[in-house]
Amino acid sequence: MKDESGNRLGSYLRARRELITPARAGIPPGGNRRVPGLRREEVALLAGISPDYYLRLERGRDKNPSPQVLESLARVLQLDDIERTYLLGLAAARPRAPRRKRPEQVPARVHELLAHLPIPAFVEGRAFDVLASNPMAVALSPRLRPGQNRLRDLLLDPEEKEFHQDWPKATADFVAALRTTIGDDTDNPRFVELVGELALSSQRFRTLWARHDVRSLDGGSTTVRHPVVGDLHLHRDKLPVDDVILVVYYPDKDSDSDERLRLLAGLSHPEFAGAQRSGSSTRGRSPQKG
Repeated sequence: MKDESGNRLGSYLRARRELITPARAGIPPGGNRRVPGLRREEVALLAGISPDYYLRLERGRDKNPSPQVLESLARVLQLDDIERTYLLGLAAARPRAPRRKRPEQVPARVHELLAHLPIPAFVEGRAFDVLASNPMAVALSPRLRPGQNRLRDLLLDPEEKEFHQDWPKATADFVAALRTTIGDDTDNPRFVELVGELALSSQRFRTLWARHDVRSLDGGSTTVRHPVVGDLHLHRDKLPVDDVILVVYYPDKDSDSDERLRLLAGLSHPEFAGAQRSGSSTRGRSPQKG
């Protein structure tokens, strides 16, 4: 991450340029191409800027492009709203004083809330560290115990790979969300430690990290393969509480997954089974997809 911190704008432009094929950009095929995506001069031409100026942007020699130039580059690189905002933020970043690092703490009231929730719920930090969890979360996955890291487990634990029905998508989403979360906080010791560890131990992480994808990982849905009760289709909501995130998983009311989650509650923690039946009526809404 240190190599990127000095020229984050150039690194991002280069990574996104390499992902846009000539066909996607409307450039006729042909010629002896040495790069998987667009050439620098092609990006410059499509964005209406000089090749020399674009080269300076990628190499970090010009770190103050105008918003108009960035908007043109976002259009050529076919960035979505989140990626475009990220690009604009990279150019707007300025040197800053070191931030005071505060330990991530779970408020006492959130511990109380976790104890009363009859659905899988846990608290995560900015780097996907599990800070607290309730019994149903651990019943859903033992890797949701406090002290675990969700991204590390996702990439390195074979059981976690089997747990996710669409593991490639899950890993891509998590790595992109991590880059979004890091933002310009590139000297945060926890981020440096995690990125360094995964870069050494996971080829999948190295491949995804090099893409410079950014993504929001808030509300959404997922399907997991529980080894005891089978497939569970669950909705996910993430709720910020102070400096941490409360994450809850819940099924559609009266669905097969609802029945299976109640079965899991009865098998793992009988005291939660009754609460699940009475509380399931509050979980029938459809979340905003994220």
